[in-house]
Amino acid sequence: MLKSSIDRATGFEKRFENIGTIVYENSMTASKVVAKEIADLIRVKQAQKQPCILGLATGSSPKGLYAELVRLHKDEGLSFKNVMSFNLDEYYPMEPDSVNSYVRFMKEQLFNHIDILPENYHVPDGLLPKVDISDYCDAYESKIEALGGIDLQILGIGGNGHIGFNESGSLQNSKTRLVALDHITRVAASGDFSGLDNTPRTAITLGVKKIMEARRVILMAWGEGKSNIIKASIEGPITNQVPASFLQEHNNATFVLDKESASKLTRINTPWLVEKVNWTGKLIRKAVLGLALHLKKPILMLTDADYIENGMSDLLADSGPAYDINIKIFNKLQHTITGWPGGKPNADDSKRPERAEPAKKRVLIFSPHPDDDIISMGGTFKRLQEQGHEVHVGYQTSGNIAVADDEVLRFARFVCDYNNKFGIKSFEAENIYEKAVGFLKNKKSSEIDTMEVRYIKGLIRRGEALATCHFVGVPDEQIHFMELPFYETGTIEKKPLGEEDIQITMNLIGKIKPHQIYAAGDLADPHGTHKVCLDAIFAAVKKLKSKKFMNDCWVWLYRGAWQEWGIDEIEMAVPLGPDQVLEKRKGIFKHQSQKDGVVFQGADSREFWQRAEDRNNETADLYHELGLPHYAAMEAFVRWIY
Repeated sequence: MLKSSIDRATGFEKRFENIGTIVYENSMTASKVVAKEIADLIRVKQAQKQPCILGLATGSSPKGLYAELVRLHKDEGLSFKNVMSFNLDEYYPMEPDSVNSYVRFMKEQLFNHIDILPENYHVPDGLLPKVDISDYCDAYESKIEALGGIDLQILGIGGNGHIGFNESGSLQNSKTRLVALDHITRVAASGDFSGLDNTPRTAITLGVKKIMEARRVILMAWGEGKSNIIKASIEGPITNQVPASFLQEHNNATFVLDKESASKLTRINTPWLVEKVNWTGKLIRKAVLGLALHLKKPILMLTDADYIENGMSDLLADSGPAYDINIKIFNKLQHTITGWPGGKPNADDSKRPERAEPAKKRVLIFSPHPDDDIISMGGTFKRLQEQGHEVHVGYQTSGNIAVADDEVLRFARFVCDYNNKFGIKSFEAENIYEKAVGFLKNKKSSEIDTMEVRYIKGLIRRGEALATCHFVGVPDEQIHFMELPFYETGTIEKKPLGEEDIQITMNLIGKIKPHQIYAAGDLADPHGTHKVCLDAIFAAVKKLKSKKFMNDCWVWLYRGAWQEWGIDEIEMAVPLGPDQVLEKRKGIFKHQSQKDGVVFQGADSREFWQRAEDRNNETADLYHELGLPHYAAMEAFVRWIY
């Protein structure tokens, strides 16, 4: 057996985790480690003159892995000529050249860039007549068995714990088969298919039995959005409701995680229950707030017995009694609340999250998509403007892929009818709209939107962003459409962050010289745009750090429509009254193309305004449960120190 290059976790008590689990700082580092293990295995098999049988996965999780394998092939001469691969799954029905086909995915991400023989890679056939699928699946398994089984199986994990497309309810002895996709899975994939109605209802998947028969299994997961299901899979019971939990019974399986996906594991979320810890101020705050919420008690009502009975006697011994700890944490939480996100002029700011001076600040709000500003921090956005600050908004991308095709047709019809009504003739405009309408009427699932269609979709979103800014009171000269190049591919798959993206960001920051920057720190965005946009800001700020104006610039991170900051992480909480909540809703409603069946909603069927209100209400409720005043809603921020 090849020794794994993935180190086994040691140094902590394994009372909670039921499977080998390794946590890395980020997905890039983790992907390189997994790629090295695969490369080592391939080379051992080459030396033995044997084929290397790999089970491969699709989705966002293995992209970094495949990129590193391509690099190893091109830069270090790793050959794949002895590799035979079997992919886990494919949508059904699905044309192999469709933009959503896993055949196309694997070619674009891996096969077209390495020397694997075409006859040696296998992806389930999405065009079979349904009557032939059962025999085909049997033959797919027989091929694997004839080769001696899978040497190493790569897996991702779905939001409901599926592996491959073995959804909740799949049996441990399930075979390769046609399956009905869970609603959660379809909703999560609906963005790739421009809406739920276009998303396949079935798929062909390798069965759990074949996955469990692999000699080595590595499951990779990245991001906060996977943290709950990762905890259930690793620490919960073995159940067919969470198929990934079956891997607890595999004798050579490892979960490879980044720190965000691992954040709910006991050893990371509540490490004092696992081992003796160094009680830092940050850890004390996390522990005390978590204890209060767990016991449903206000902070100031916690007792010595509460601490002792919940594994926190060390903290009590170090910093107790409970009364003293409670007061300290209560005050820290109370000081995060402010109705003056830009700082309160002529006030003692020693216990406020923001500086009092300068009284009028230049503020730059970065919005990854044209609606993130109003969805995520609309109340704060409006308050900054009303309190006299010079508020600028930088819309980082056009957001054009998130507009449904029928919106383009409606918009095009309006323009054409308007021009005809008033006798306005513009050859260029008519040409653009005629080309767009002609393309959309005959658009195939395998086709990428044309430049004309993307242009119109971008115009729709630009108009909505302008309407929101005007609603808030921001003048045109303080609205900046950045259109970062990484985004403009016309597909879900974006280009990597480039120097041009960073330079555009630097130019805007340098032009405004802001005292405050607000940026989207929501890395649970299912399509990664927020991550790239945030990386562009981080890179730009670091490059500008030596500039004198940056000494007075603070960076605040807000969260988007998918997640909120943990109560222990929040450093500034801006309360909203009922009227302000309604005003924020009106601002979100300016984005009409994102209402009533939004294209990119992840696994959440609520509209963005509903998610925003629920999230802000929940934050306010948490503060109230902990013993602080009860507001209608709260928007939360964390400061990034660069």
